[in-house]
Amino acid sequence: MQFACGHTRWPMPLSTILAFTWINVHTPVTSGVTFPQRAAMHAAMLRRDHVLLPFAAALAGVGLLSLMDAFMKEAALLIGAYTATVLRALFGAALIAPLWWLRGGRMPSAMVWKLHLTRGVVSAFMALTFFYSITVLPLAEAIALSFIAPLIALYLASALLGETISRHAIGASMLGFAGTLVIVGGRIGQGQFDERAALGVASLFVSALLYAYNFIVIRRQAQVAGPMEIATFHSAVSGVVLLMIAPFFWSAPDPAALLPLGAAALLTVCGSFAIAFAYARAEANVLVPTEYSGFVWAALFGWLFFREAVTWPTLAGTALIVAGCWIASRAPRADPATAFE
Repeated sequence: MQFACGHTRWPMPLSTILAFTWINVHTPVTSGVTFPQRAAMHAAMLRRDHVLLPFAAALAGVGLLSLMDAFMKEAALLIGAYTATVLRALFGAALIAPLWWLRGGRMPSAMVWKLHLTRGVVSAFMALTFFYSITVLPLAEAIALSFIAPLIALYLASALLGETISRHAIGASMLGFAGTLVIVGGRIGQGQFDERAALGVASLFVSALLYAYNFIVIRRQAQVAGPMEIATFHSAVSGVVLLMIAPFFWSAPDPAALLPLGAAALLTVCGSFAIAFAYARAEANVLVPTEYSGFVWAALFGWLFFREAVTWPTLAGTALIVAGCWIASRAPRADPATAFE
């Protein structure tokens, strides 16, 4: 199974989908032209002579977002994952909301509000569980395990949208699952799979499941709202939702955490726009592999910030998971004779 979108097949990383929202709002609407066709038209219009520029921008965007993870880990270790996640969401909303308003932002319709609320709630706990996991797991290991999310999205799309799962996709998901077993098995073999590590892995898989559901929501969101609006309501709704449980988890912020939190919020905006810039100037199937550079960035920043070593089981498991994602994204359309419902 895959989601066909022009020359691009799904699943694809969330930042790829977010890039299409930028294309949606910056491409003139033409009667009878579908959203994927407009995306392709926009990419053709804006393609530059220097073919390496979009690739470099995508790599830089992934790097900036990986650096954001490192700053968030630093903040979460200082003040707790919950408080750090809430403040990051609110800081992000404070950065992006004025830009949305100055560009003529208007309150969305009831239908669009429902999508914003759904994604905001899902993203709130997706972020919370992920940022908790990186407080107990090395950055590179957490990023490697999170790559399983696109494969989970295959089955969610089948369950929620009635889409078909092909043999290629089933094989790819089994390969990805094998990769997670290698990474977790490596921890067990090294005697490092204690209760905290187990909770971190479980939290990460909850985050990956919610992240996969985000694939489904944002496909609809990108059709009806621009990127500024999506980013504004995503951060604002997530922050408000998490504040509802503040009496149980809030801790007074350490002033030392404000700098990494501010950096994380700024890097989130800059990284997202760098990726949007790249995907507006090159086809997604060319740039999707850059998403997996996130593991390299995470390994680098994990060592620079926290002196975290990358183990051989983590490298081997990552290779299996990335291979599974690659097979799923490159698989041909499922044929009714060879597909499973």
